[in-house]
Amino acid sequence: MNIFYKFACIRALLNRYLTLYKMIRPETIEEYYAQRPFIKTSDLNGEEGHFNVFKIEKLSQDAPETVTYGRKDYFKICVVSGRSNIHYADKSFAIREYGLLFANPLIPYNWEPLDKKQTGYSSIFTESFFEGQGNLKKYPFFQPGGYPVYELSKTEFLALSEIFRQIEREKNSDFEYKNDVICNLILQLVHGALKMRPTTQVIPEKRNAPGRITALFMDLLESQFPVKNTIEGVALRSASQFAGQMAVHVNHLNKSVKEITQKTTSELIAERLLKEAKIMLRHSSWAISEIAYTLGFEGPAHFSAFFRKQVHLSPSQYRNNSIDD
Repeated sequence: MNIFYKFACIRALLNRYLTLYKMIRPETIEEYYAQRPFIKTSDLNGEEGHFNVFKIEKLSQDAPETVTYGRKDYFKICVVSGRSNIHYADKSFAIREYGLLFANPLIPYNWEPLDKKQTGYSSIFTESFFEGQGNLKKYPFFQPGGYPVYELSKTEFLALSEIFRQIEREKNSDFEYKNDVICNLILQLVHGALKMRPTTQVIPEKRNAPGRITALFMDLLESQFPVKNTIEGVALRSASQFAGQMAVHVNHLNKSVKEITQKTTSELIAERLLKEAKIMLRHSSWAISEIAYTLGFEGPAHFSAFFRKQVHLSPSQYRNNSIDD
């Protein structure tokens, strides 16, 4: 094969991956602030992680801000006054007056304000900010399947707002151990929420609910690629594993994916594994056994059987074949 053609193919492949990466990766802290230059921040690259807190009305400016649906590479806790809808994975929650939201980097969500005037507090922080202070992910609203949205009474809203005001004061202080104090106050929010009854007012699923579930599935599937090294392998390979990560029943996932794509969940997973296997066989120097284990197969024999069934060539035959697909 002409060497210039090979380089062109590789460059096109890298460009496709770059485009895909930009589409599926979570929003970073840096991007959050780049879109909101009116918010002052610091310590984005600090060893202790990042934390910030601000009033929601500051975010709203002339009109309330709608948060784009997708994953964010940071935690968020908000207490809000004002009617809004919150779409979280395949569920939608209605806030009629006062609400509390917990968001984590795994599950995509968006916030849709219904009232022009929205008040309250929002805090964002990285996982490293909480290092050594406790395991936030153990709490139910930071796990798949947990209820992340609480409807509050006015008394509860005022009590939680006061904790946020304490956090804001500590954030602006010069106290040497203020981050420890902030972590303790965040845990007060967490433990206070656990004592409340989670909202049961879930908006009936919209017609695009299967689309949201399918988009989340495709997002999680694609986020596993490209595989960077032989240590970080593919973790999710079955419909049940994806359903567990997404906190939906596997039958619901399969039905939604089939409705949107006209393919089964297993077919899409197999297609994506095959695509990645071809790329790795052609454009990496990894041994076939390394590729097999990295893609989650039990061994080279299982990988070879899978590959031969799909391509009618063994992995080594495909690698040695000079004709691209």
